[in-house]
Amino acid sequence: MSRTPRKHRSAYRVLSSLALLALAGGAVTACSGSGSSSSRSAPPSASSSASAGTGKAAGAQLRMVDNNGHRLAFFVTRGNGSTIVLDSGGGEDSSQWKDIVPRLHAATGATVITYDRAGLGRSDVVPGPWKVESAVSDLEAGLKQLGVSTDVTLVAHSQAGEIANYFARDNPKMLSGAVLVDANLPQFFTDTEIPRLVATTRPEVDAARKDPDKPANRQLISTAEGFAAAHRAFHEVTWPDSVPVTVMVSGKTPFDGSPEDAQRWRDAAASFVKQAPNRTLVTAKGTSHELPTERPDLVLKAIEDMYAAQH
Repeated sequence: MSRTPRKHRSAYRVLSSLALLALAGGAVTACSGSGSSSSRSAPPSASSSASAGTGKAAGAQLRMVDNNGHRLAFFVTRGNGSTIVLDSGGGEDSSQWKDIVPRLHAATGATVITYDRAGLGRSDVVPGPWKVESAVSDLEAGLKQLGVSTDVTLVAHSQAGEIANYFARDNPKMLSGAVLVDANLPQFFTDTEIPRLVATTRPEVDAARKDPDKPANRQLISTAEGFAAAHRAFHEVTWPDSVPVTVMVSGKTPFDGSPEDAQRWRDAAASFVKQAPNRTLVTAKGTSHELPTERPDLVLKAIEDMYAAQH
């Protein structure tokens, strides 16, 4: 299955990676690093976009893995004994990282792995609501079948932040560090915020239900089902203190056009970082939520810095 068409992606990401519906413009206010154990700001510059379309990075080998009756596409660029895993945002497949992978591999020498979550890219569709537990199981199964069990740097964008939090909680000894790129964090999903997200996206979800067989609509519907209960549970997840993490926040956040929600997003990131001394907050001034494709240079630097600190 191909990537979610851009015209559907704004609605999809309200639920999965939390961009408000088609809200555009508005002043950009960069998040401050106050209160974090360590913080810095990245300066704005011209955009650099990865090319669109499904495809693996040059030099990556496709490995199909099986988990609970479905197959998943993993792309492996072989390197030394360390591993960097890149997990894409909501509605995106592994091609989100295809221009970053060769540069990251050249800079670190590590094995770099990307993959298509179920229902995206070359991976099988799994009917029913999207469940983070299933997504975590898919990632765990893929790494196990690829022989990866330790010294992993996990990079997660947007919706993949949920997968990263559960994965880190359950597999702290596997991780040497992590970079969360404008990612969903438990602190954001409060009893106040969850109903706002559900109400905002209801018209788009209702429209999608009229044509449920369309791939983009199927993705939106699957994410919407059980959203409130799933994110109340996510709010209680705790990141392990033993795993260092860099949290990147875009200048505009996923909520460009909604200052209240944007500030809550920034506050959630600051709160997450305050909880342990080995957490760093990085603010990417002037950027949108699409950091991996808009500013791959900033994402690369954050990953390389985390990798170098642990090796």
